[in-house]
Amino acid sequence: MRRTSRKKRSTLTNRAIAASAALILGGGGLVAVNVYASAGEGPSGSPPTRTQNAGRQLSTIDCPEAVNGLPEVPDPARGEVDRELAAMDTQITDAYRQFADRKEQLARDPGLAENAVLGPLRGKRAASLDRIGIAIGRVAERPEGLESLAGCSLRADDDQGQDPGQGQGQNAGQGQDPGDQDPGQGEDPGQGQGGNGPEAADFVDIRSVRPDADRPRKRRGASRGSFTTDCGRNENGKFNPDNVIVAPGVSNGAHHMHDYVGNQANDAFASDDDLVAGATTCRNQGDRSTYYWPVLRLQNGQDEDDVDADGGGRDQNTGEIRTPSRVTLKFVGSPVGRVTAMPRFLRIITGDAKAFTNGDANANASWSCTGFEDRQLRDKYPICPEGSQVVRTFAFQSCWDGQNTDSANHRTHVAFAQDDGRCPSGFRAVPQLVQRIVYDVPPGPGFAVDSFPEQLHKPITDHGDFINVFDERLMKNMVRCINDGRRCR
Repeated sequence: MRRTSRKKRSTLTNRAIAASAALILGGGGLVAVNVYASAGEGPSGSPPTRTQNAGRQLSTIDCPEAVNGLPEVPDPARGEVDRELAAMDTQITDAYRQFADRKEQLARDPGLAENAVLGPLRGKRAASLDRIGIAIGRVAERPEGLESLAGCSLRADDDQGQDPGQGQGQNAGQGQDPGDQDPGQGEDPGQGQGGNGPEAADFVDIRSVRPDADRPRKRRGASRGSFTTDCGRNENGKFNPDNVIVAPGVSNGAHHMHDYVGNQANDAFASDDDLVAGATTCRNQGDRSTYYWPVLRLQNGQDEDDVDADGGGRDQNTGEIRTPSRVTLKFVGSPVGRVTAMPRFLRIITGDAKAFTNGDANANASWSCTGFEDRQLRDKYPICPEGSQVVRTFAFQSCWDGQNTDSANHRTHVAFAQDDGRCPSGFRAVPQLVQRIVYDVPPGPGFAVDSFPEQLHKPITDHGDFINVFDERLMKNMVRCINDGRRCR
């Protein structure tokens, strides 16, 4: 229907899970006794280990990312596998709700965490993984070892109780004064409007961050041009909590709300034909691509229309949705050579919606402020001075494997350029999408992006999604413009 063949995968990702789940009551809440680790898959296949400190208050549920542990998924099994993966996300969401709603009970009775939350969750995940194995086994050899992905644990938020501005964030300042900022718009920034973040320690004053943005060096023969497409700022308010790339055919597959610009037919059930026929907010009607990202909300005590809806209040995403003041969608070239056309319906996800529990191997969003964009944050939200606006930037993968428009984990068919600017072996350079999204928000730490509930609205979970629906003529014009070194709109 809408996908070409997918990149094959044949190995299970190992993920360290807590060997023991001993819990004690202390410090006013549940406290982990044992040090344990969890990890997401790194780009080289080696999972980065994120070790938690003992004695920290437990804040969320941490489960292996099942999609990273799947072997080859044949096309005939893809639909059923995608639905089960989406169901596993819902299982975690439901378990997190129970955990969040029963923290006081869990503090009084630590055994309840295993009996009421982790045990039932593990059973549901095991059943889903078994169904995934059966689906694959109908058309290929049934994979072994999937049951190792069923385990989950409770884990702490490393940032809890830390003082923002004291060396936090990427290249943060050395104890500089973060300035006198309003700590929030009527809400406690340590809890967030939805009660599950962001924390005060998730913010840092941009003025305390050292400049760190280096311009990539371009060699002779580089494609120096750019192509900018104007698709608006989602002024018409197109939102939904679906994700047609990751969870096709599943309503509320994202468990958080997305802003959409470009193609207006995008929802969980959109086929490639639907996207081709869909209306677009792009000024050039030859661009029917879809560009989407989690909404940004003000933690100002105000309810949005989705306060009782999936993706909104039901998934603990609350607060007033802020429409961007500016959105720039620019395609740029390669620092070492020419680019080739993207295939139509190429799907790219950049960043990781579950980076808080997966680890930061795939995290890719940057945060900054207008006037300070030589200072970029990845794991903190910026506090911008008066007159400056918040900036989110996504630089998408710019190398394509030359065959597939998608892959089983939605990542391995595309790649980032290497440090020398060249694409990995077997990949070719395509125009790189760079999204810059600007918001006018009140000064202070009173905002957050939507997230899966258990990801606690951490800035490192920010991500962007793109499906290429340029017509052939306009894509050729884009490539020619970039390779000729021109700036086109």
